[in-house]
Amino acid sequence: MGTRPWIVDHELWALIEPLLPPWPDRSPGPRPVWDRLCLQGILFVLYDIAWQLLPLVLGFGSGQTCWRRLDRWQKAGVFDRLHRVLLAEQNAAGELDWSRACVDDSHIRAKKGGPGTGPSPVDRRKTGSKHHLICDGRGTPLKVITTAANVNDVTQTLALVDGIPPVAGRPGRPRRRPEALLGDKGYDSKPNRDERRHRRILPVISRKGSPNIKGIGKLRYVVEQTFALLHHFKRLAVRWERRTELHDAFLSLACGLICWRRLKKARS
Repeated sequence: MGTRPWIVDHELWALIEPLLPPWPDRSPGPRPVWDRLCLQGILFVLYDIAWQLLPLVLGFGSGQTCWRRLDRWQKAGVFDRLHRVLLAEQNAAGELDWSRACVDDSHIRAKKGGPGTGPSPVDRRKTGSKHHLICDGRGTPLKVITTAANVNDVTQTLALVDGIPPVAGRPGRPRRRPEALLGDKGYDSKPNRDERRHRRILPVISRKGSPNIKGIGKLRYVVEQTFALLHHFKRLAVRWERRTELHDAFLSLACGLICWRRLKKARS
């Protein structure tokens, strides 16, 4: 990404452009801002700036224009499909570790409230949200879910597992299941253990009231690294969007960018 991480290079744009919904041949009003420039404006905001402060001198269009484009693309499923395409590219390059997956959560403050927010048990009950993450054994994000801050971790375990998209890139059927799932004691639940075994996933989770499984921390550290990468995007470290679907659009875009950077590093 270089010193200006909001700039979309030609290789990444070649993957994104086919996913974008086309404009009508005869749309009313002035000619819309080029999609590539709008995407760079969205990335500029993702790296921590308010929509209304997006500098017009950059040529990305106004903050309102970029916001509307984000909303349009989210409704068309662009960012989820981009994440899936990049996961398939990583899988084809042998960069995904399906031998295990790790789950964890992270609290963030929500400035505007709205759906998907609630009193945070770790921040003096201030309004907040929670990111629930599942990543592969190397820390590549597979699925992220946003909930209110007071939602119990264990309730989202199966949603994370079942939310992993089918990842192509290798001969045979697309892959959706890791061989094992690693988590802390917050994910200890007999019904969930049974459901994971039913999905042929080995639960590697310390039991409440018992010592932690020896060595599990050395395998689970990758999920903390992934959270650090996600929250490097300041728009994700603090939730500003009242609408959960727009916050999730930023999440999916950030996951795609993490996958893209790892893919470029593997190819270099």
